Amino acid sequence: MLSIENLKIGYRAKSNDNILLENINLSVDAGEFISLVGKNGIGKSTLLRTLVGLQDALSGEILLNQKSVTSYTIQELSKKICYVSTEHVQIPNLTVFDFVSYARAPYNNWFGKLSNDDKKAITESLELTNSQAIAHRIYDELSDGEKQRVLISRALAQDTEIIVLDEPTAFLDLANKYEIFHLLSQLSRQKNKTIIFSTHDLNIAINESDKIWLIHDKNIIEGMPEELVLNNVFNKLFDSSNLVFEKEVGEFIRSRKNEQIIGLQGNGIEFIWTKKALLRNNFQVECNKTHELNVIIDNKEKLNWILILKNDKFVFASLKELLNKLNNCRHE
Repeated sequence: MLSIENLKIGYRAKSNDNILLENINLSVDAGEFISLVGKNGIGKSTLLRTLVGLQDALSGEILLNQKSVTSYTIQELSKKICYVSTEHVQIPNLTVFDFVSYARAPYNNWFGKLSNDDKKAITESLELTNSQAIAHRIYDELSDGEKQRVLISRALAQDTEIIVLDEPTAFLDLANKYEIFHLLSQLSRQKNKTIIFSTHDLNIAINESDKIWLIHDKNIIEGMPEELVLNNVFNKLFDSSNLVFEKEVGEFIRSRKNEQIIGLQGNGIEFIWTKKALLRNNFQVECNKTHELNVIIDNKEKLNWILILKNDKFVFASLKELLNKLNNCRHE
């Protein structure tokens, strides 16, 4: 569907080009949900803008359905691929319905007269994002979360094979962030839309994406999230004495190599959150191993935390009591 061959991107200059990324070779299939991850200023936005034809590549090719994107007319390309930017759009006195209706321009020869098919596409796109109730409100008066849903509605109304989004949840709170990603994932599955988005949230990228494009050293590493985790890619690329990527939970945690070791035994949800609490309190946790300091979670009848300290045994009815005892032991 989309093929990227020997692509070099950046900005042209009179003396030397400012190269951000080079030797990029990627492929995209229909219906894939792809996240683009990398540090600030590394070239994520430039890559996305280049993919949709808003910025020229320094060299290489981008093929859409085996045809170079540069050979499409604006109208043709607008029916194939659309772009949702992070930039705040300010359009005074324009209703949500009218704002979304601009997405139908490629189909009505840019004259703005909406056909019945156009109106149907707009209405359906608003319904898909649960925005039909705000269709007649003024766009500028909406909350950030509502605006983001409307921007996605406009992308859907454009009815393209590929939707490209630059940081689609950059200005949203946690609840709205996950709502937007859930919506995008559903659209990818149900409508067979190819969705490519940039994000700083590695947790979302790992848990939601079919494929991750990870920018490193002016190139891109491509793979399924699970493959990248199993092959230790995240630990290798984000090498730090202070951070380590923990495969079991799929997230970065602070390294605790030089901190007190504690053994933890148990199972279930209590085990997971006890481990998190111990890590937060600066213990190096070794699961299902015995050390001088050990915690056993007993959840057979009544939930208790059993602390084995050398030859002494302490039983606690709450996690807070356990942590208080452990922290007191450090100062004895």
